[in-house]
Amino acid sequence: MSARCVMVLGTTSGAGKSWLTTALCRWYARQGLSVAPFKAQNMSNNARVVGPAAGAGADAFDAGGEIGSAQYFQALAARAVPEVRMNPLLLKPERDTASQVVLMGQVHEPLSRTPWRQRSATVWPHIAQAFDELAARHEVIVLEGAGSPAEINLHASDIVNMRMARHARARCLLVTDIDRGGAFAHLYGTWALLPPEERALLAGFVLNKFRGDAALLAPGPEQLQALTGVPTVATLPMWWQHGLPEEDGLFDERGSAGEGRITRTVAVVACPRLSNLDEFQPLKRVPGLALRWVRTPAELAGLDRRCDWIVLPGSKATSSDLAWLRAQGLDAAIAAHAAQGGAVLGICGGLQMLGEALIDPHGIDGNAPGLGLLPLVTVFERDKTVRLRRTRFGAVQGPWAALAGAEVAGYEIHHGRTAEGVAPHPALLAAGERAQAVLPEGLGWQNAQGNVLGLYLHGLFEDARVLQALFGAQVPTLEQTFDGLADYIGSHFSPGVLARLIE
Repeated sequence: MSARCVMVLGTTSGAGKSWLTTALCRWYARQGLSVAPFKAQNMSNNARVVGPAAGAGADAFDAGGEIGSAQYFQALAARAVPEVRMNPLLLKPERDTASQVVLMGQVHEPLSRTPWRQRSATVWPHIAQAFDELAARHEVIVLEGAGSPAEINLHASDIVNMRMARHARARCLLVTDIDRGGAFAHLYGTWALLPPEERALLAGFVLNKFRGDAALLAPGPEQLQALTGVPTVATLPMWWQHGLPEEDGLFDERGSAGEGRITRTVAVVACPRLSNLDEFQPLKRVPGLALRWVRTPAELAGLDRRCDWIVLPGSKATSSDLAWLRAQGLDAAIAAHAAQGGAVLGICGGLQMLGEALIDPHGIDGNAPGLGLLPLVTVFERDKTVRLRRTRFGAVQGPWAALAGAEVAGYEIHHGRTAEGVAPHPALLAAGERAQAVLPEGLGWQNAQGNVLGLYLHGLFEDARVLQALFGAQVPTLEQTFDGLADYIGSHFSPGVLARLIE
């Protein structure tokens, strides 16, 4: 192993590990170094598809597959090609007590059925090998932990925090969300619960999301250093619009609006198991567009202006999210919106919901009647489709007519296979409704009126050509976002700290 390693740990989930890791990847890459990110285990339904690694061989490490979205963005920030080694274990929650396990980019059914603490012995050799191979090919590895490293009930089976820090011999930063309150207690308590050999790996504390006069923090950092021997190396002011999506949960519960007078409102239905919500991040920055999350008909009706689009996003549990949607009464609200000519967009699981039926012969997701807005039927298959796609729209009508003939790139992650129903619902037939293919190979359809569109292709709004065609807008690129993150930490970390971490 030749790489020098920096690791970002957090006192809690949501402390700021992911975005700080991304910023460090770009900061070190701008020093002319070969950099890669690494997170041993991620738990998220936000996932990206990566292709085979450069110089791919025949083993599982080179097959490509799924990794967490955060590691995908971190790789781009590091100016590296994303690959499965950067996130060898991905847990995708399907319900409160179960997750689908993705090992080295591929679904691993036996591990999905294995109790949590018993997985470590099986997965650790894969994690260690993935890291070692990355470290042999790069000069700097920026690692990210998960949750807190001081979960003493899980310490013996830990594979993502301090066991990984010891294996990498990493210099560790411990970041806390000071906006929550209790930051010094969180930092001290985390330090105190670690064994001495792991405390020795802590190189600095980071106070994140600070609002106010930094002078008021004194003498807290000094007293904390006297107790622990660990300096506070950065106080990062609250930054709402850094440009990266949040890794977990909705990136802005209150919604968001681009600059200027609001001329368009897009409402995304926030189902309990929604997935790949990070693909909507670019919409936050479109001038004049308000992006809102809705969970009830009242929230939909209470928007500050008439809703232009309703979006059904991806889902890790389409049938149960569809049942939740009906229980909320959103099915009737969406149907009424469509009947009045309002635009409805379904992506992946959202596309499946728009059809007439979900059929599950293998017990993958569950059987359910669809919303009936498109004459389509989805059959869930045992094998999962995970692939990158580059394709071109055919004839597109209605609000999306500007996409006709446009070339787009994105990715697929789904179990279902969707096609036009053999015997469409009588009401749809009476209305002369047919499914109009707008993308080849079963990737997308719309209704005859053109106001309901369903796509399997994720990542549509991350394509600058799409944003320009649909909204006449240009938003900051990912490269600009990554450079902004690097500039930010460069100006708020104590001078020389970032360079010393890799000495």
